[in-house]
Amino acid sequence: MEELLIMWDWLAFAVRWLHVITAVAWIGSSFYFIALDLGLNRNIEGPADGEEWQVHGGGFYHIQKYLVAPGQMPEHLTWFKWESYSTWLSGAALLMIVYWAGGELYLIDAAKADLALWQGILISAASLAVGWLIYDALCKSKLGERPTVLMLLLFVMLVAMGWAYNQVFTGRAVLLHLGAFTATIMTANVFFIIMPNQRIVVADLKAGRKPDAKYGKIAKLRSTHNNYLTLPVIFLMLSNHYPLAFATEYNWVIAALVFLMGVTIRHYFNTRHARAGNPTWTWLVTALLFFAVMILSQAGLEQDSYEESEARALTKTELAFASSEHFEEVMNVVPGRCSMCHAREPFYDGIRRAPKNVLLETPADVAKYASQIYLQSGVTHAMPPANVSYMEPEERALIRRWYVDGAAKLPLSLAAN
Repeated sequence: MEELLIMWDWLAFAVRWLHVITAVAWIGSSFYFIALDLGLNRNIEGPADGEEWQVHGGGFYHIQKYLVAPGQMPEHLTWFKWESYSTWLSGAALLMIVYWAGGELYLIDAAKADLALWQGILISAASLAVGWLIYDALCKSKLGERPTVLMLLLFVMLVAMGWAYNQVFTGRAVLLHLGAFTATIMTANVFFIIMPNQRIVVADLKAGRKPDAKYGKIAKLRSTHNNYLTLPVIFLMLSNHYPLAFATEYNWVIAALVFLMGVTIRHYFNTRHARAGNPTWTWLVTALLFFAVMILSQAGLEQDSYEESEARALTKTELAFASSEHFEEVMNVVPGRCSMCHAREPFYDGIRRAPKNVLLETPADVAKYASQIYLQSGVTHAMPPANVSYMEPEERALIRRWYVDGAAKLPLSLAAN
Protein backbone atom coordinates (compact mmCIF):
# COMPACT_ATOMS: atom_id res chain seq x y z
CA MET A 1 0.00 0.00 0.00
CA GLU A 2 2.80 2.41 0.87
CA GLU A 3 4.38 1.85 -2.56
CA LEU A 4 1.05 2.78 -4.13
CA LEU A 5 0.99 6.05 -2.21
CA ILE A 6 4.50 6.96 -3.34
CA MET A 7 3.69 6.10 -6.96
CA TRP A 8 0.45 8.09 -6.75
CA ASP A 9 2.31 11.11 -5.35
CA TRP A 10 4.87 10.92 -8.15
CA LEU A 11 2.05 10.67 -10.69
CA ALA A 12 0.51 13.83 -9.27
CA PHE A 13 3.90 15.55 -9.44
CA ALA A 14 4.43 14.46 -13.06
CA VAL A 15 0.99 15.67 -14.14
CA ARG A 16 1.51 18.96 -12.27
CA TRP A 17 4.87 19.41 -14.01
CA LEU A 18 3.24 18.74 -17.38
CA HIS A 19 0.47 21.20 -16.54
CA VAL A 20 2.95 23.96 -15.70
CA ILE A 21 5.00 23.35 -18.86
CA THR A 22 1.98 23.44 -21.16
CA ALA A 23 0.53 26.47 -19.36
CA VAL A 24 3.80 28.36 -19.86
CA ALA A 25 3.67 27.52 -23.57
CA TRP A 26 0.03 28.59 -23.91
CA ILE A 27 0.28 31.79 -21.88
CA GLY A 28 3.56 32.74 -23.54
CA SER A 29 2.19 32.43 -27.07
CA SER A 30 -1.07 34.15 -26.07
CA PHE A 31 0.67 37.14 -24.51
CA TYR A 32 3.07 37.37 -27.43
CA PHE A 33 0.34 37.53 -30.07
CA ILE A 34 -1.73 40.04 -28.09
CA ALA A 35 1.32 42.29 -27.75
CA LEU A 36 2.19 41.76 -31.42
CA ASP A 37 -1.31 42.61 -32.62
CA LEU A 38 -1.54 45.75 -30.50
CA GLY A 39 1.92 46.97 -31.52
CA LEU A 40 1.63 46.50 -35.30
CA ASN A 41 2.55 49.40 -37.54
CA ARG A 42 -0.61 49.96 -39.54
CA ASN A 43 0.67 52.95 -41.55
CA ILE A 44 1.65 50.79 -44.50
CA GLU A 45 0.36 50.32 -47.98
CA GLY A 46 -0.88 47.02 -49.29
CA PRO A 47 -3.32 44.28 -48.33
CA ALA A 48 -1.79 43.62 -44.91
CA ASP A 49 -3.49 45.09 -41.82
CA GLY A 50 -0.14 45.83 -40.22
CA GLU A 51 3.47 44.78 -39.90
CA GLU A 52 6.24 44.66 -37.34
CA TRP A 53 9.98 44.21 -37.38
CA GLN A 54 11.40 42.38 -34.38
CA VAL A 55 14.80 41.16 -33.28
CA HIS A 56 15.38 38.15 -31.07
CA GLY A 57 18.11 35.59 -30.56
CA GLY A 58 20.43 37.24 -33.03
CA GLY A 59 17.90 37.26 -35.88
CA PHE A 60 15.48 39.76 -37.42
CA TYR A 61 11.83 38.87 -38.03
CA HIS A 62 9.44 40.63 -40.41
CA ILE A 63 5.83 39.90 -39.43
CA GLN A 64 2.71 40.90 -41.33
CA LYS A 65 -0.92 40.50 -40.24
CA TYR A 66 -3.92 40.15 -42.54
CA LEU A 67 -7.21 41.29 -41.04
CA VAL A 68 -9.17 38.50 -42.71
CA ALA A 69 -6.76 36.38 -44.78
CA PRO A 70 -4.06 36.71 -47.45
CA GLY A 71 -4.95 36.56 -51.11
CA GLN A 72 -4.04 32.91 -51.38
CA MET A 73 -3.36 30.01 -49.05
CA PRO A 74 0.29 29.91 -47.93
CA GLU A 75 2.22 26.68 -48.41
CA HIS A 76 3.09 26.43 -44.73
CA LEU A 77 0.74 27.46 -41.92
CA THR A 78 1.44 27.04 -38.19
CA TRP A 79 -1.60 26.53 -35.95
CA PHE A 80 -1.63 27.44 -32.27
CA LYS A 81 -4.01 25.10 -30.49
CA TRP A 82 -2.24 22.25 -28.70
CA GLU A 83 -0.76 24.60 -26.10
CA SER A 84 -4.31 25.32 -24.95
CA TYR A 85 -5.63 21.76 -25.29
CA SER A 86 -2.74 20.15 -23.45
CA THR A 87 -2.95 22.71 -20.64
CA TRP A 88 -6.62 21.95 -20.09
CA LEU A 89 -6.22 18.18 -20.40
CA SER A 90 -3.32 18.06 -17.94
CA GLY A 91 -5.21 20.37 -15.59
CA ALA A 92 -8.30 18.16 -15.75
CA ALA A 93 -6.14 15.12 -14.97
CA LEU A 94 -4.62 16.94 -11.99
CA LEU A 95 -8.10 17.90 -10.77
CA MET A 96 -9.13 14.24 -10.87
CA ILE A 97 -5.98 13.04 -9.10
CA VAL A 98 -5.99 15.60 -6.28
CA TYR A 99 -9.61 16.66 -5.80
CA TRP A 100 -11.61 13.66 -7.01
CA ALA A 101 -9.44 10.75 -5.90
CA GLY A 102 -8.46 12.75 -2.80
CA GLY A 103 -11.97 14.08 -2.29
CA GLU A 104 -12.34 13.05 1.34
CA LEU A 105 -9.50 15.37 2.24
CA TYR A 106 -9.67 18.18 -0.29
CA LEU A 107 -13.08 18.42 -2.00
CA ILE A 108 -16.14 18.30 0.23
CA ASP A 109 -16.50 20.43 3.35
CA ALA A 110 -18.92 18.49 5.54
CA ALA A 111 -19.58 21.61 7.62
CA LYS A 112 -21.01 23.32 4.53
CA ALA A 113 -22.86 20.52 2.77
CA ASP A 114 -23.78 16.96 3.72
CA LEU A 115 -22.85 15.33 0.41
CA ALA A 116 -21.42 12.00 -0.63
CA LEU A 117 -18.09 12.13 -2.44
CA TRP A 118 -19.67 11.08 -5.74
CA GLN A 119 -22.10 14.00 -5.47
CA GLY A 120 -19.23 16.43 -4.96
CA ILE A 121 -17.42 15.01 -7.99
CA LEU A 122 -20.61 15.33 -10.06
CA ILE A 123 -20.96 19.00 -9.02
CA SER A 124 -17.29 19.55 -9.84
CA ALA A 125 -17.56 18.14 -13.35
CA ALA A 126 -21.01 19.50 -14.21
CA SER A 127 -20.17 23.04 -13.12
CA LEU A 128 -17.35 23.27 -15.65
CA ALA A 129 -19.60 22.25 -18.53
CA VAL A 130 -22.56 24.39 -17.45
CA GLY A 131 -20.33 27.43 -17.04
CA TRP A 132 -19.13 27.18 -20.62
CA LEU A 133 -22.67 26.76 -21.97
CA ILE A 134 -23.91 29.89 -20.16
CA TYR A 135 -20.91 31.95 -21.23
CA ASP A 136 -21.14 30.77 -24.85
CA ALA A 137 -24.84 31.63 -24.98
CA LEU A 138 -24.11 35.15 -23.71
CA CYS A 139 -21.41 35.66 -26.32
CA LYS A 140 -23.68 34.47 -29.16
CA SER A 141 -26.52 36.73 -28.06
CA LYS A 142 -26.84 40.40 -29.01
CA LEU A 143 -24.47 41.14 -26.14
CA GLY A 144 -21.68 40.03 -28.45
CA GLU A 145 -21.99 43.48 -30.05
CA ARG A 146 -21.52 45.15 -26.66
CA PRO A 147 -18.17 43.80 -25.40
CA THR A 148 -17.98 45.98 -22.28
CA VAL A 149 -21.39 44.86 -21.04
CA LEU A 150 -20.48 41.27 -21.89
CA MET A 151 -17.28 41.51 -19.84
CA LEU A 152 -19.24 42.87 -16.87
CA LEU A 153 -21.71 39.98 -17.10
CA LEU A 154 -18.82 37.52 -17.30
CA PHE A 155 -17.38 39.04 -14.13
CA VAL A 156 -20.76 38.72 -12.37
CA MET A 157 -20.97 35.07 -13.45
CA LEU A 158 -17.49 34.33 -12.09
CA VAL A 159 -18.29 35.98 -8.75
CA ALA A 160 -21.56 34.03 -8.52
CA MET A 161 -19.74 30.76 -9.24
CA GLY A 162 -17.18 31.53 -6.55
CA TRP A 163 -19.94 32.09 -4.03
CA ALA A 164 -21.75 28.90 -5.13
CA TYR A 165 -18.59 26.79 -4.86
CA ASN A 166 -18.06 28.14 -1.36
CA GLN A 167 -21.42 26.69 -0.28
CA VAL A 168 -20.18 23.15 -0.95
CA PHE A 169 -16.41 22.79 -1.27
CA THR A 170 -13.44 23.32 1.00
CA GLY A 171 -11.78 26.71 0.66
CA ARG A 172 -8.89 25.13 -1.21
CA ALA A 173 -11.27 23.49 -3.70
CA VAL A 174 -13.29 26.70 -4.10
CA LEU A 175 -10.44 28.69 -5.63
CA LEU A 176 -9.06 25.75 -7.57
CA HIS A 177 -12.45 25.03 -9.14
CA LEU A 178 -13.02 28.68 -9.96
CA GLY A 179 -9.68 28.59 -11.77
CA ALA A 180 -10.68 25.39 -13.59
CA PHE A 181 -14.07 26.93 -14.42
CA THR A 182 -12.34 29.94 -16.01
CA ALA A 183 -9.70 27.85 -17.78
CA THR A 184 -12.45 25.66 -19.25
CA ILE A 185 -14.05 28.74 -20.78
CA MET A 186 -10.68 29.79 -22.19
CA THR A 187 -9.85 26.44 -23.78
CA ALA A 188 -13.41 25.95 -25.02
CA ASN A 189 -13.08 29.34 -26.74
CA VAL A 190 -10.12 27.95 -28.64
CA PHE A 191 -11.65 24.53 -29.39
CA PHE A 192 -15.25 25.49 -30.22
CA ILE A 193 -14.92 29.03 -31.61
CA ILE A 194 -11.45 30.26 -32.57
CA MET A 195 -10.17 27.12 -34.32
CA PRO A 196 -13.42 26.30 -36.23
CA ASN A 197 -13.61 29.90 -37.46
CA GLN A 198 -10.02 29.75 -38.63
CA ARG A 199 -10.74 26.47 -40.44
CA ILE A 200 -13.65 28.13 -42.28
CA VAL A 201 -11.34 30.90 -43.44
CA VAL A 202 -8.73 28.37 -44.60
CA ALA A 203 -11.38 26.34 -46.44
CA ASP A 204 -12.59 29.49 -48.23
CA LEU A 205 -9.03 30.31 -49.28
CA LYS A 206 -8.48 26.81 -50.66
CA ALA A 207 -11.76 27.02 -52.58
CA GLY A 208 -10.90 30.42 -54.01
CA ARG A 209 -13.67 32.19 -52.10
CA LYS A 210 -13.26 35.48 -50.26
CA PRO A 211 -13.42 34.75 -46.48
CA ASP A 212 -16.07 36.51 -44.41
CA ALA A 213 -14.57 39.01 -41.95
CA LYS A 214 -17.13 38.10 -39.27
CA TYR A 215 -15.27 34.92 -38.36
CA GLY A 216 -12.16 36.85 -37.43
CA LYS A 217 -14.24 39.35 -35.45
CA ILE A 218 -15.87 36.58 -33.42
CA ALA A 219 -12.54 34.89 -32.73
CA LYS A 220 -11.00 38.22 -31.69
CA LEU A 221 -13.72 38.74 -29.05
CA ARG A 222 -13.04 35.34 -27.45
CA SER A 223 -9.28 35.86 -27.66
CA THR A 224 -9.65 39.19 -25.85
CA HIS A 225 -11.58 37.49 -23.05
CA ASN A 226 -8.82 34.89 -22.74
CA ASN A 227 -6.25 37.67 -22.51
CA TYR A 228 -7.96 39.29 -19.50
CA LEU A 229 -8.69 35.98 -17.74
CA THR A 230 -5.16 34.56 -17.87
CA LEU A 231 -3.58 36.25 -14.84
CA PRO A 232 -6.46 35.46 -12.44
CA VAL A 233 -6.33 31.80 -13.51
CA ILE A 234 -2.63 31.67 -12.63
CA PHE A 235 -3.37 33.15 -9.19
CA LEU A 236 -6.18 30.65 -8.57
CA MET A 237 -4.02 27.71 -9.62
CA LEU A 238 -1.30 28.80 -7.18
CA SER A 239 -3.71 29.60 -4.34
CA ASN A 240 -3.74 26.08 -2.88
CA HIS A 241 -0.27 26.82 -1.47
CA TYR A 242 -1.50 29.85 0.49
CA PRO A 243 -4.16 29.36 3.17
CA LEU A 244 -4.45 33.14 3.56
CA ALA A 245 -6.03 33.06 0.08
CA PHE A 246 -8.29 30.00 0.36
CA ALA A 247 -8.89 29.29 4.06
CA THR A 248 -11.18 32.22 4.78
CA GLU A 249 -14.92 32.63 4.51
CA TYR A 250 -14.27 35.49 2.09
CA ASN A 251 -12.22 33.43 -0.38
CA TRP A 252 -14.78 34.00 -3.13
CA VAL A 253 -14.58 37.78 -2.58
CA ILE A 254 -10.78 37.55 -2.75
CA ALA A 255 -11.16 35.72 -6.07
CA ALA A 256 -13.46 38.48 -7.35
CA LEU A 257 -10.86 41.13 -6.51
CA VAL A 258 -8.17 39.04 -8.24
CA PHE A 259 -10.26 39.04 -11.43
CA LEU A 260 -10.38 42.83 -11.23
CA MET A 261 -6.60 42.95 -10.74
CA GLY A 262 -6.24 40.81 -13.85
CA VAL A 263 -8.15 43.46 -15.80
CA THR A 264 -6.12 46.41 -14.47
CA ILE A 265 -2.75 44.71 -15.06
CA ARG A 266 -3.62 43.56 -18.57
CA HIS A 267 -5.11 46.99 -19.40
CA TYR A 268 -1.77 48.58 -18.55
CA PHE A 269 0.26 46.23 -20.72
CA ASN A 270 -2.25 46.21 -23.57
CA THR A 271 -2.24 50.01 -23.63
CA ARG A 272 1.55 50.14 -23.58
CA HIS A 273 1.85 47.54 -26.35
CA ALA A 274 -0.61 49.53 -28.46
CA ARG A 275 1.52 52.66 -27.85
CA ALA A 276 -1.68 54.38 -26.71
CA GLY A 277 -0.37 55.90 -23.50
CA ASN A 278 1.00 55.03 -20.09
CA PRO A 279 -1.94 54.36 -17.71
CA THR A 280 0.06 54.28 -14.48
CA TRP A 281 -3.20 54.71 -12.53
CA THR A 282 -3.77 50.99 -13.08
CA TRP A 283 -0.90 50.16 -10.71
CA LEU A 284 -2.44 52.26 -7.94
CA VAL A 285 -5.79 50.51 -8.43
CA THR A 286 -4.06 47.12 -8.48
CA ALA A 287 -2.19 47.92 -5.27
CA LEU A 288 -5.42 49.02 -3.55
CA LEU A 289 -7.19 45.85 -4.67
CA PHE A 290 -4.31 43.71 -3.40
CA PHE A 291 -4.38 45.57 -0.08
CA ALA A 292 -8.10 44.74 0.18
CA VAL A 293 -7.23 41.08 -0.46
CA MET A 294 -4.71 41.18 2.38
CA ILE A 295 -7.31 42.60 4.76
CA LEU A 296 -9.95 40.04 3.77
CA SER A 297 -7.47 37.18 4.15
CA GLN A 298 -7.23 37.84 7.89
CA ALA A 299 -10.98 37.77 8.48
CA GLY A 300 -12.77 34.54 9.33
CA LEU A 301 -10.04 31.97 8.78
CA GLU A 302 -11.80 28.65 8.18
CA GLN A 303 -10.70 25.90 10.54
CA ASP A 304 -12.25 23.61 13.13
CA SER A 305 -11.76 24.61 16.73
CA TYR A 306 -9.85 22.18 18.94
CA GLU A 307 -13.13 21.03 20.49
CA GLU A 308 -14.87 20.63 17.10
CA SER A 309 -11.96 18.58 15.81
CA GLU A 310 -12.10 16.21 18.79
CA ALA A 311 -15.87 15.79 18.40
CA ARG A 312 -15.83 15.28 14.62
CA ALA A 313 -16.82 11.85 13.27
CA LEU A 314 -13.94 10.23 11.42
CA THR A 315 -14.14 9.06 7.82
CA LYS A 316 -13.36 5.44 6.92
CA THR A 317 -9.86 6.42 5.88
CA GLU A 318 -9.20 8.40 9.05
CA LEU A 319 -10.62 5.63 11.22
CA ALA A 320 -8.20 3.11 9.72
CA PHE A 321 -5.22 5.20 10.79
CA ALA A 322 -6.70 6.20 14.15
CA SER A 323 -7.22 2.53 15.02
CA SER A 324 -3.66 1.52 14.16
CA GLU A 325 -1.77 -0.14 17.02
CA HIS A 326 0.91 2.57 16.73
CA PHE A 327 -1.48 5.55 16.79
CA GLU A 328 -0.98 6.41 20.46
CA GLU A 329 2.79 6.39 19.97
CA VAL A 330 2.46 8.62 16.90
CA MET A 331 0.31 11.03 18.89
CA ASN A 332 3.23 11.35 21.29
CA VAL A 333 5.47 12.37 18.35
CA VAL A 334 3.58 14.36 15.72
CA PRO A 335 1.92 17.10 17.82
CA GLY A 336 5.13 17.61 19.77
CA ARG A 337 7.31 17.89 16.68
CA CYS A 338 4.88 19.65 14.35
CA SER A 339 2.22 21.64 16.21
CA MET A 340 4.42 24.63 16.92
CA CYS A 341 3.59 25.56 13.30
CA HIS A 342 0.64 23.31 12.42
CA ALA A 343 -1.67 24.62 15.12
CA ARG A 344 -4.76 26.76 15.39
CA GLU A 345 -2.57 29.32 17.11
CA PRO A 346 1.02 28.69 15.99
CA PHE A 347 3.72 29.77 18.43
CA TYR A 348 6.81 29.33 16.24
CA ASP A 349 8.43 32.70 15.47
CA GLY A 350 7.34 34.09 12.12
CA ILE A 351 4.42 31.67 11.62
CA ARG A 352 1.00 33.29 11.91
CA ARG A 353 -1.08 30.69 10.07
CA ALA A 354 -0.59 26.93 9.85
CA PRO A 355 1.22 26.19 6.56
CA LYS A 356 -1.35 25.18 3.92
CA ASN A 357 -3.89 25.24 6.78
CA VAL A 358 -2.73 21.75 7.86
CA LEU A 359 -3.48 21.28 11.58
CA LEU A 360 -1.77 18.55 13.59
CA GLU A 361 -2.97 18.93 17.17
CA THR A 362 -5.80 16.47 17.79
CA PRO A 363 -6.16 12.74 17.00
CA ALA A 364 -8.65 13.66 14.27
CA ASP A 365 -6.14 16.10 12.78
CA VAL A 366 -3.34 13.53 12.67
CA ALA A 367 -5.60 10.82 11.22
CA LYS A 368 -6.87 13.23 8.56
CA TYR A 369 -3.38 14.02 7.26
CA ALA A 370 -1.91 10.53 7.65
CA SER A 371 -0.65 10.25 4.07
CA GLN A 372 0.93 13.71 4.18
CA ILE A 373 2.66 12.96 7.49
CA TYR A 374 3.94 9.69 6.04
CA LEU A 375 5.33 11.32 2.88
CA GLN A 376 6.67 14.49 4.48
CA SER A 377 8.12 13.07 7.69
CA GLY A 378 8.29 9.30 7.24
CA VAL A 379 9.49 8.60 3.72
CA THR A 380 11.30 11.94 3.33
CA HIS A 381 12.78 14.49 5.73
CA ALA A 382 10.84 17.42 4.26
CA MET A 383 9.15 18.07 7.59
CA PRO A 384 9.92 19.53 10.03
CA PRO A 385 11.81 22.06 7.86
CA ALA A 386 15.53 21.75 8.52
CA ASN A 387 14.45 19.36 11.29
CA VAL A 388 14.06 22.36 13.62
CA SER A 389 12.17 20.27 16.18
CA TYR A 390 14.78 17.48 16.08
CA MET A 391 12.60 14.59 14.93
CA GLU A 392 14.61 11.41 15.53
CA PRO A 393 15.16 8.61 12.98
CA GLU A 394 13.30 6.24 15.32
CA GLU A 395 10.29 8.58 15.26
CA ARG A 396 10.28 8.67 11.48
CA ALA A 397 10.43 4.87 11.44
CA LEU A 398 7.46 4.82 13.83
CA ILE A 399 5.49 7.03 11.46
CA ARG A 400 6.24 4.62 8.61
CA ARG A 401 5.09 1.59 10.64
CA TRP A 402 1.93 3.44 11.69
CA TYR A 403 1.03 4.37 8.13
CA VAL A 404 1.73 0.88 6.75
CA ASP A 405 -0.43 -0.68 9.46
CA GLY A 406 -3.30 1.75 8.83
CA ALA A 407 -3.10 1.51 5.04
CA ALA A 408 -3.33 -2.28 5.26
CA LYS A 409 -6.87 -1.86 6.62
CA LEU A 410 -8.00 0.22 3.65
CA PRO A 411 -9.42 -0.86 0.28
CA LEU A 412 -6.94 -0.30 -2.56
CA SER A 413 -9.05 2.58 -3.91
CA LEU A 414 -8.61 4.58 -0.68
CA ALA A 415 -5.01 3.76 0.11
CA ALA A 416 -3.50 6.47 -2.07
CA ASN A 417 -5.59 9.25 -0.60
